[in-house]
Amino acid sequence: MEIIKITKDNYKSYLNFVKNLYLKNPLCRDSMTNLLKDILLGKSVICNSIQMESYIVVKDNQPIMGCVLAIVDRMSDILQMSFFEASDDSKEAFDMLYEKAEEMAKLNGCKQISAGLNIHVNYGLGFLSSHYDTKQSFGLAYNPPFYHTLFESKGFEPIEMVTYQSPMADFKIPISDRFKKRIRSRYTVRKADFKQIKREAQIYTQVNNNAFSDHLFYFERRLEEDLELFNDFKYFLNEENLLFVERDNKPVGFMLWYPDYHELMRNHESLGLETVIKNRVFRNAIKKFKIVEMGVVESEQKKGAIVALFDALHGYVKDKYETCESGWILKANKDSSQFGVKWSQGEYKSYKAYIKDLDYEVS
Repeated sequence: MEIIKITKDNYKSYLNFVKNLYLKNPLCRDSMTNLLKDILLGKSVICNSIQMESYIVVKDNQPIMGCVLAIVDRMSDILQMSFFEASDDSKEAFDMLYEKAEEMAKLNGCKQISAGLNIHVNYGLGFLSSHYDTKQSFGLAYNPPFYHTLFESKGFEPIEMVTYQSPMADFKIPISDRFKKRIRSRYTVRKADFKQIKREAQIYTQVNNNAFSDHLFYFERRLEEDLELFNDFKYFLNEENLLFVERDNKPVGFMLWYPDYHELMRNHESLGLETVIKNRVFRNAIKKFKIVEMGVVESEQKKGAIVALFDALHGYVKDKYETCESGWILKANKDSSQFGVKWSQGEYKSYKAYIKDLDYEVS
């Protein structure tokens, strides 16, 4: 068994390992490797802001485990074991990767190591920790249970997350017509204008940075990073998939939602042109949509802006889908959890990310 550093010359060995890992699993779809390729080749905008080393562990000439070690300039206290994947629960292989992670962390003065965070929360957070027998939703992870055993055996602390799900017949916020009228008089909701993509990306970035500044795994985004993200998805999204809520003509929050594109993808298919074409031709075939992300600036939280977004969303989805699923929500976030219970049938899938305090002194 040996550990191999990934470079631009051999990156395909890591990429193909990840691609093939779930190829024959009917519950999984490959919506991540295009992003991973850009990360490994340094093509993504975020690569300008990170120190990175990538490794795979090979056994009998076959890769069995790998990850991208990354330190982001805006979260420099944390070394990330990102994009972690494994076909084997080998403790020896994991020890090799962890040794590289701890070595890099110590060299750069990091105080913690994380796992489950793929560079930034917008690129992925959390390992699946329930519902291993159900289909993977777009934008969320799928993995075998032993991932958790590996990280917990090294003393990583789990950070629990949940999603919420509801059939469309029950998809509604239980509020009175009087309160709904008051909310509508206070807030207006508009769909994005993709002809003004740079302006809309700027609003999205600003609201994100205000709304999630205290989030455990969040670091401040830059416009060029979110603009790249929007451009990558411009062929998938309609303008109503990004909603902005405004008060007195000033943006104070947003909601990003989209169909579950995994319903259009086959086992061997990676997210790409084929998916784009099917999304245009068979869009009505998708039966589930995802509320991926919501954010409201601190000054407008708990004042009804989220209700306004849900009210507007309902007009776009009520006759088109059978099911709604949320993105992950930190279980410790009581406000979001309580709101999730109001519009859904309760907690659905569980996920865990990990954090570990390093036990050596850092300067």
